[in-house]
Amino acid sequence: MGLLTFLKSLFILQLLMGFVFVVSGLIINFIQLCTCVLWPINRQLYRRINCRLSYSLWSQLVMMLEWWSDTECTLYTDQATVDKFGKEHVIIILNHNFEIDFLCGWTICERYGVLGSSKVLAKHELLKVPLIGWTWYFLEIVFCKRRWEEDRETVFAGLDRLKDYPEYMWFLLYCEGTRFTEKKHQISMQVAESKGLPKLKYHLLPRTKGFTTTMQCLKGTVTAVYDVTLNFKDKQTPTLLSIVNGKKYKADLRVKRFPVEDIPDDEQECANWLHKLYQEKDALQEQYNKEGKFPGPTIIPPRRPWTLLNFLFWATLLLSPLIKFACGVVVSGSPLLIIGFITFLIIASVAIRRLIGVTEVKKTGSSYGNQEAKKQN
Repeated sequence: MGLLTFLKSLFILQLLMGFVFVVSGLIINFIQLCTCVLWPINRQLYRRINCRLSYSLWSQLVMMLEWWSDTECTLYTDQATVDKFGKEHVIIILNHNFEIDFLCGWTICERYGVLGSSKVLAKHELLKVPLIGWTWYFLEIVFCKRRWEEDRETVFAGLDRLKDYPEYMWFLLYCEGTRFTEKKHQISMQVAESKGLPKLKYHLLPRTKGFTTTMQCLKGTVTAVYDVTLNFKDKQTPTLLSIVNGKKYKADLRVKRFPVEDIPDDEQECANWLHKLYQEKDALQEQYNKEGKFPGPTIIPPRRPWTLLNFLFWATLLLSPLIKFACGVVVSGSPLLIIGFITFLIIASVAIRRLIGVTEVKKTGSSYGNQEAKKQN
């Protein structure tokens, strides 16, 4: 086990895995671009192809969590809820406290066959991020600038297009709007006090506009809302970088299903429902901190081999020529070639580190405290 831990910490192995992810991502993005010719001819075929292409990219990140770091994911829910996983269109509400909360969500998506068709209401800045934003664009992800007057038409049009999506989708909403930090929490609770809303201890005040709009636009398509609360054993705070280093974690996800018919249609009542839900999530978090677990039965969905097999396919395809080229450079003895190859490795490592940086808490922004943003929420 000591040897395995040492190997996972080797920078060269991490760099090679990053190389596989980046190059395969560029290839996948190019293929996605080519599929655009199908859009006016057969939109559903375009969507099915892009679901599988995106799966081939996202599953490499899931592989890092499941197989490389060997992180365990435990569900706290009932069997009746699990039986519906992957068999209906749903909206997911997830707390936004950790750098890898999206990755834990993707892991559950993968285990129930909806990773490729998973959706999210994403901030517009991510559209410019190579690989991630580009892949999401071809997946018809809805991007927003978090300024409602500018987002209104874009969000309504984007959600409306998803009504006839051919594969079951899980549509993720981070209703808090940004990742939790103590500074953001203080500002958020000032907003709650000014609006006469109950204060939350472990969450930011939810932004109701995104939720009510999504419910309105996808009515008749989604059949349920899954409230998901994520925590890690022993109060650990994992990062994507620690996952890359092979560190193991134990994730607990509490899932509660709400049929859409139990959620009010009226916008204000729907917003009130969401505020009440976050008060319940806050109480649930308090209980987890005291007892170290969520209430209710547990289910551990088995990991599937497809993420590992997918990565091995890309690694075999891409690393063989790279290793041959590296050996040729060394054998040639050419200082120019050697310096050029080392420069390439440095650039590659910096690029990969910047991609990881997208998930870091300290680099995420917030519009809390901005008076205009407060008015729009």
